[in-house]
Amino acid sequence: MSDPVELHHDEARNEPPTPRRARRAGILLHPTSLPGPHGIGDLGEGAYRFVDFLVAARQHVWQVLPLGPIGYGNSPYAGLSAFAGNPLLICLDTLRADGLLTADDLAAVPPFDDDRVDFEGAAAWKLDRLRRAYGRLLAPGAEARREALDAFARDQAGWLDDFALFMALQGAHDGAPWHEWGLPIRERSPEALAAAKSDLAGEVGFQQFLQFLFAEQWGALKRYANACGVAIMGDLPIFVAHDSADVWAHPGIFTLDTNGAPTVVAGVPPDYFSATGQRWGNPIYRWEVIAGAGYRWWIERFRALLRTVDSVRIDHFRGFEQCWEIPADHPTAEHGRWVAGPGAALFDAIRAELGAVPLVAEDLGTITPAVEALRRALGVPGMRVLQFAFGGDATNPYLPHNYEPDTVVYTGTHDNDTTAGWYAAAGEHEREAVCTYLARDGSDIAHDLVRLAYASVADTTIAPLQDVLSLGSEARMNLPGRPEANWTWRYRPEMLRDEEAAWLAALVHTYGRDPTPDVAGEQSTPTVQPTRPG
Repeated sequence: MSDPVELHHDEARNEPPTPRRARRAGILLHPTSLPGPHGIGDLGEGAYRFVDFLVAARQHVWQVLPLGPIGYGNSPYAGLSAFAGNPLLICLDTLRADGLLTADDLAAVPPFDDDRVDFEGAAAWKLDRLRRAYGRLLAPGAEARREALDAFARDQAGWLDDFALFMALQGAHDGAPWHEWGLPIRERSPEALAAAKSDLAGEVGFQQFLQFLFAEQWGALKRYANACGVAIMGDLPIFVAHDSADVWAHPGIFTLDTNGAPTVVAGVPPDYFSATGQRWGNPIYRWEVIAGAGYRWWIERFRALLRTVDSVRIDHFRGFEQCWEIPADHPTAEHGRWVAGPGAALFDAIRAELGAVPLVAEDLGTITPAVEALRRALGVPGMRVLQFAFGGDATNPYLPHNYEPDTVVYTGTHDNDTTAGWYAAAGEHEREAVCTYLARDGSDIAHDLVRLAYASVADTTIAPLQDVLSLGSEARMNLPGRPEANWTWRYRPEMLRDEEAAWLAALVHTYGRDPTPDVAGEQSTPTVQPTRPG
């Protein structure tokens, strides 16, 4: 996510140009956390109001988590596809405005909790309405929309055909994972695939429709954000879920046995935080096979992602240098081994075809010199998290005085407690270290850490919305290792107050984090006037 430096020339002193790095600020918020009436955040009015808040706060980055359809545990990091969008984010009110739903369709809404995502309830309610919308699309009078859907399906056929059929087959098998389906369809025999496409044509068409709507609504929102001067930072998990359209459609690039089950899985070894390590369960790539095919699957994955976001945070960047490989029959991560990743060759292939790709490397945890060398060779900024800064001594790499400019600094991430919650649970020694470093008493700890991040030399600073709002542990997004109750936090519309926007805007001005200021130091007017759909 690095920008070219700008050159400034001091004519009065006749000095040569000196580089000025672009500095910016942003907010981390997944769209499921947006307000909305149907049990989960969506891409409707709440999303556009959030962009307006970012503009008022002079923020130039909106960071989101992976946008794909969710699988096990409702985690965006265990999606059913590396290419598809999450249909639960589709705004039903927009479909009413488009004539695909009626007021009666949206009457008698269940009493959803405004503070928590109800994944099961929202899925039941929304998918029923989306099926009604699909029925209207197929009716006379909707020819133009059908033509747009057909054009989308043709354009995205490289991934959409497999994904739509995968979803239809999963429904036909009562949700069973693909490696438990019948042998012919599991192994993708041409005859079985043709029969399934014919038998399940209606459901395949519906799944294509859902992806069409997601792309349409997300595209409109992204265009609005970009026109307002806000860039979208997306998130790319290095691994994919075993029960996904990607592994079913491309089994040859994963380490699977003859029955389609993984022989080895990904994770991390035992460390200070876990005596048995972490066994994630994702299948491991066969990098030699992927390289032999010119890294085509990965190139297409990046191509698809860059249609939806402006820059990409790569989760578990270390895995591209080495990843921890665990025998699939082992219940923990203790007995594994480090195996080589693709290194720079993958990124060279991606850049050769797609050009410069703005990236951020998630390089948290134990990082080896080889991983650091790879990141630097690629010219990719790394991450620092302030909540990790106050253990140890002054050499702690997460302390701001140890940063390099080519860094993205966070108060916390989606895996951390909120800053207020973290500080409340911290030990006395850690709290003392925080207060000493900040020269503050800790009574406004979330805002103090946000200010510290803005003041740092890091080119980009990101704060979760929870920290901007000074919320406690009740607003935590994810607790790693907890099997349920994650990813559910939502904010209410009234929480986005003018006071917070003004405070952030003042920080941007004070610490020079507007990459496009005008002469007076105010945020410049977008060159494209933003408009909302409808």
